[in-house]
Amino acid sequence: MEVRGLGQLLAALAAALFVRAIAGPGPALLPPAEDAEGDETDAEAGEGEGGGGVTPVTIRWARITCALKNKRGEVARFLLSNVSGEAKPGRLLALMGPSGSGKTTLLNVLAGQLTASPSLHLSGFLYVNGRPISKGGYKIAFVRQEDLFFSQLTVRETLSLAAELQLPDTWAPERKERYVNDLLFRLGLVNCANSIVGDAKVRGISGGEKKRLSLACELIASPSVIFADEPTTGLDAFQAEKVMETLRQLAEDGHTVICSIHQPRGSVYGKFDDIVLLSEGEIVYMGAAKEEPLTYFASLGYQCPDHMNPAEFLADLISVDYGSAESVQSSQKRIESFIEAFSNKALVTEGNDPIAKPEESEFSSKVVQKSSMKQRRGWWRQFRLLFKRAWMQAFRDGPTNKVRARMSVASAVIFGSVFWRMGKSQTSIQDRMGLLQVAAINTAMAALTKTVGVFPKERTIVDRERAKGSYALGPYLSSKLLAEIPIGATFPLIFGSILYPMAKLHPTFSRFAKFCGIVTVESFAASAMGLTVGAMAPTTEAAMALGPSLMTVFIVFGGYYVNPDNTPVIFRWIPRISLIRWAFQGLCINEFKGLQFEQQHSYDIQTGEQALERFSLGGIRIADTLVAQGRILMFWYWSTYLLLKKNRPKYQTLLPPLEEDQNSK
Repeated sequence: MEVRGLGQLLAALAAALFVRAIAGPGPALLPPAEDAEGDETDAEAGEGEGGGGVTPVTIRWARITCALKNKRGEVARFLLSNVSGEAKPGRLLALMGPSGSGKTTLLNVLAGQLTASPSLHLSGFLYVNGRPISKGGYKIAFVRQEDLFFSQLTVRETLSLAAELQLPDTWAPERKERYVNDLLFRLGLVNCANSIVGDAKVRGISGGEKKRLSLACELIASPSVIFADEPTTGLDAFQAEKVMETLRQLAEDGHTVICSIHQPRGSVYGKFDDIVLLSEGEIVYMGAAKEEPLTYFASLGYQCPDHMNPAEFLADLISVDYGSAESVQSSQKRIESFIEAFSNKALVTEGNDPIAKPEESEFSSKVVQKSSMKQRRGWWRQFRLLFKRAWMQAFRDGPTNKVRARMSVASAVIFGSVFWRMGKSQTSIQDRMGLLQVAAINTAMAALTKTVGVFPKERTIVDRERAKGSYALGPYLSSKLLAEIPIGATFPLIFGSILYPMAKLHPTFSRFAKFCGIVTVESFAASAMGLTVGAMAPTTEAAMALGPSLMTVFIVFGGYYVNPDNTPVIFRWIPRISLIRWAFQGLCINEFKGLQFEQQHSYDIQTGEQALERFSLGGIRIADTLVAQGRILMFWYWSTYLLLKKNRPKYQTLLPPLEEDQNSK
């Protein structure tokens, strides 16, 4: 019992050191690039309950060019070519065009969300209320195509937590609750407010409701500009129209709304105030929506047939027809004529274009100021809120927990049946070793596969929330680890409670308790390794491939298949970091010490200590194996923290065009 107490003390000390490390000063809550847009606007985060007090923002962009370069640094393809335009407050602007036309790229550039890549070159000018974007920012909401949430939280809980993390601490709880209720009402989420969000495994709210929930979460901080990337993708006609009606209402409330959309139905097209038609990275038309583009193309000789959806007509008109070589040539020639015609039309009005004349505005002077209230939400408050979310997510995930419980029971019954009530014969030594090895492998693989299957998706959510400055990394990781301890310890305990008596392992309660403790610590170490793999791998599929492959190496050097004394020198560092090895060694020491085996020959093994020496597993205590497991555990936790901190999404910088481009212009 003294050894057990020492192990618990060391584990608690290691956990305390880890929490202390990540709870230190650490990085500021808001990164430097976001100070201008995050700090000063806190006071404006909810001015006017229900969407009032939105600061009007006019965005203008000029000569935006995005080129994809090959390995030699030469331009291989233009994603955007010399694109200019404007988005005004109170108006819904739609970026339309066929697949590959550059509408999503343009949307990402305007939102500052174009993923950085050495093969991309991005140049142009971007102005906010007449000021260059480099001299001031603006608060945005960016609604992506993929709606990601914590699946076990309800709609109201999701929105309330976002409000707690983003709204100022000076707001009273009653005011925050009214603000959340108002958002639920404005976005049509009242009827599903108490339904869980759900995912592919658990049925929850509909796709349209998820899209509106994404909008609600983004609207909490009262952004001036709303970007929506293909908001109708994957929705039926009714849900698509409801989402677009929501965007239309937000525009009428004073927001600047910009969305990319492929080919909307007629009723959706009628909600647009302005449109930008893109084809092969160049502008074909930009201006007012509804009848104006039809009139414009009619003047070029292309009349929209009666009773035809204008959006379908425009999409067909600016798309390349790959039906035959002749159709490809004729459609490309038609598109080139459209580009040239609009370019000539734009040149006529460009002389008096005020885009090059910076204008002062109240908003512009506000956004460049930096507040000193960076840590407006304390570390412990963030931890408390995130712990609550992690706890609800872990304990409400019924399907996953049921599957893990059933697998634990099934594995224990199968192994217990195979190794049923082992005796004390010489052959039982090998049986015991084999059982303890498969027990260590099963426990580690179960924890690893669960973590790598879930964490990459969660990491994406966390990256988005951290990009908005909702919380720091330390409180998130600490709260997640602590919240998952009870549920993570349950399954190894179920496994051990069934397997131990069935296999008739060392029949004392203290040995049983140590057995369960060892496999539980191993489970946590494997889960921590899964977090590191999930933080490293770009996708869930990559994590599922990398995690088991890495675990296989640890299994080979786990002490059963290769004797530690016979391990090649070049590989002797691997057993030291193998969580399988330390768990197996701890289980063997716990089981074999004090056992007496039946001896038929003089060379037979008589005691458990002799068996341990035969397999090079002696000369160490259980407490030493637990300490080694604790070190591995903390190593993986610390690696996860550093990877998440380093692998923060990076976005392409908008550079001014080259001098020769300006002269040619």
